Amino acid sequence: MVSFSFLLVAAASLVPGALAAPGEQLEHGSTTSSRDIQAANYFSNWSEGGSNVRCNRGSGGSYSVTWSGQGGFVCGTGYNPGGSRTVKYSGSYNATGPGYLAWYGWTRNPLIEYYIIESYDILAPGEPWTKKGSFTFEEGTYDLYTSTRNNKPSIEGTRTFQQYWSVRTEHRVGGTITTGRHFTEWANVGLRLGNHDYAILATEGFVNGTKTSAGTANINVE
Repeated sequence: MVSFSFLLVAAASLVPGALAAPGEQLEHGSTTSSRDIQAANYFSNWSEGGSNVRCNRGSGGSYSVTWSGQGGFVCGTGYNPGGSRTVKYSGSYNATGPGYLAWYGWTRNPLIEYYIIESYDILAPGEPWTKKGSFTFEEGTYDLYTSTRNNKPSIEGTRTFQQYWSVRTEHRVGGTITTGRHFTEWANVGLRLGNHDYAILATEGFVNGTKTSAGTANINVE
């Protein structure tokens, strides 16, 4: 499982209607992110370990990515801060190997990394998952899990922290994600979040043992 911190690259002075500096691909293991001040869209692009990844931000909340190789990556668009939102998205996602299409974010105090997984080929979690239940509502049925990352990179440096997971039982690419409903269901089984940092509709790929990831995605977040 890939965890990482972000560097927000902003214009020297930001005024209403101005844009932050655009995101760009850096060397493996580095990250750049940008925020559209008008639309509050947030773009992140990170890769490591020899991945052959091309992630490009489009207009508005759109991005496209192609990938293959031996490393890991996460890229996507969303909001900073995240929090309870009704997220509408559309597009295409075609992947083989370990990875996800997911609404992905972080909180602080407590430090939590969370996923609402919409589609995948192989889940292949990096740490053991503990199932906490499941729930069904008008958007679908999701299984709930938690896991723990020990001394791993995070948005607060190397830390030990929990991960929360909602995993959709029927895959989809496109629709509405009511994030607050997932937060409530997590709280109902004792999984409480902190203060929201960024959250993105992310495409992620990584290596698990001999299994590598490859694919393409074109996603738009409204």
